[in-house]
Amino acid sequence: MLTNVGLRVFLKSSTNIFRGSSSLSCAASLLPRGTAALTPATSRGCCFPLAFNAPEGFAASQPVRQYARVAKTKKTDTGSQLSDLTPEMLKLDYAAVPLAQTTDDVVKRLLSLELASHSEKLQLKKEQLIAKVQRDETDRSSVEVQIAILTARIRNYGEHLQKHHKDKANKRRMLMAIDRRKKLLKNLRLVRYETFERVCEQLGITYTFPPEYYRRATRRWLAKKEFCIKVFKAVQKQKAEQNLKMKQNLKTTETEETTATAV
Repeated sequence: MLTNVGLRVFLKSSTNIFRGSSSLSCAASLLPRGTAALTPATSRGCCFPLAFNAPEGFAASQPVRQYARVAKTKKTDTGSQLSDLTPEMLKLDYAAVPLAQTTDDVVKRLLSLELASHSEKLQLKKEQLIAKVQRDETDRSSVEVQIAILTARIRNYGEHLQKHHKDKANKRRMLMAIDRRKKLLKNLRLVRYETFERVCEQLGITYTFPPEYYRRATRRWLAKKEFCIKVFKAVQKQKAEQNLKMKQNLKTTETEETTATAV
């Protein structure tokens, strides 16, 4: 019994091998010359290419590994607000010291803006803008000085965000400073218009008027607005009728009183 089962298994495996080899030979005869030849590797019928010779005049195309990227447009550099500060200028702490003007060249270079940090240059720029708009030498808290400080800060944030456009924290600080300066300019324009024009001219600020209404006009809002206008007109008409009646009543009472006194 066991021998019969073993013979059947052996015959089935041998027939599978012969079928695979015959099919491979037929497929190899159909393949073009120079392509891979497939041979049975094991009794299971697994096949793999032995060699691959590309035919003459045939160039294999390289696989596309990623999508083509859009070419980035280079942003035009608007220039820094610190570009007008020359390296020979002294730092803010040593500008008023007379001894710093007559020192050695090495010491003078250490005290100049050539080796200064960005914050020291920005502080000097703030003082220059404050000197343009302040009322007197001791003025440090007027509206004009606050606008000058905010202007230097806003421009510094703008230059930083041109290089690091994903810095959300500094973008939020810049928008807050812009909103604060807008309120100060609006108040200054209402109170002292000549000073407002002088500040805008000295600091290079272009004041734009805010829109009259910010809300987006939807169909629901338009229908609601139309209904409110109808109600307002109806109420005004009702009030006008009431006022007319009151006037007529007053006139009738006055005529009655005059007739009574005449009698």
